[in-house]
Amino acid sequence: MTVKFRTITPLAAFVLGVAAPMVAPVHAQTATQADSETRLRRIEAEVRAIQRKVFPEGAGKTFVPEITPGQAAPVTTGTPAASAVSDILARIDAMEAQMARLTAQVEEGQNRAAKLEERVARLEAAAAPPPEATPEPAPAATPVAVAPTAAPTPKPATPVATKPATTTPAKPATPAAARVAAVQAIEKPSTGDAGQDEYMYGFRLWEAKFYPEAQQQLQIFVDRYPKHKMISHGRNLLGRAWLDDGKPGTAAQFFLQNYLADKKGMRAPDSLLYLGNAMVKLKDTEKACGAFAEMAATYPEETIGRLKTQYDAARASVKCK
Repeated sequence: MTVKFRTITPLAAFVLGVAAPMVAPVHAQTATQADSETRLRRIEAEVRAIQRKVFPEGAGKTFVPEITPGQAAPVTTGTPAASAVSDILARIDAMEAQMARLTAQVEEGQNRAAKLEERVARLEAAAAPPPEATPEPAPAATPVAVAPTAAPTPKPATPVATKPATTTPAKPATPAAARVAAVQAIEKPSTGDAGQDEYMYGFRLWEAKFYPEAQQQLQIFVDRYPKHKMISHGRNLLGRAWLDDGKPGTAAQFFLQNYLADKKGMRAPDSLLYLGNAMVKLKDTEKACGAFAEMAATYPEETIGRLKTQYDAARASVKCK
């Protein structure tokens, strides 16, 4: 059997010589594109993870990528894929920039949340009265042994007439008649606004220095009318009634409650001021300074305006760092 070898023409040799060097670049470009696609998918997954951390509530609150991935264009053998690679690199650059912005937002949000938690914890601690000293139990009496003595010779008893002991029943403690009459003399207003009338009656009792009666009346107003327009006044005045009655620990709780319940309330800055005063009376300098600092930071216009005189006097009564 005779094998015939086909002779390679000059034209075919030229074609093979030109096509052979082009195979390597095409494969290199294809590999580069595949690596870029893998890098892009990894970065997009990291961005989605960061978005879930920034917006844990779910859909509707994530950022849409500035450049969205499209369908991969088929690579034609022998044709450079420079445009496809350039698009992928541009998408990668955009996703990396977006990931950097989201990371910065996460760090800023965590820092802000930590500061808010620290401020609230400091204010809640300011309202807690100091623990009262527990009296030590008295030592138990030690029995003393007494030596027996000789019994005396009994004498004939002479009957003695005795009167039965009479006991006078204790009278129940009642307020002085003059105080009862003075409290009854304070008229409760009747304007048609039941909540306003309850508050004004408590105010009149506090103004007349009947502090226990004012505490009871203002507590009624706060419990029955929590949405009334004067509720900020009522909670603040309730704290003042306890403070003026010599009970700063209880007063501090009402002042802090009024501030935290509505920081935009009419008497919220007043409650911070009196919270500091209550802590001064409790000799708690750190908490007093914390309340004054919170007032200056939250209501700077009040410290130089309506409450300037009271704030300056309270601030001068304690040495803060």
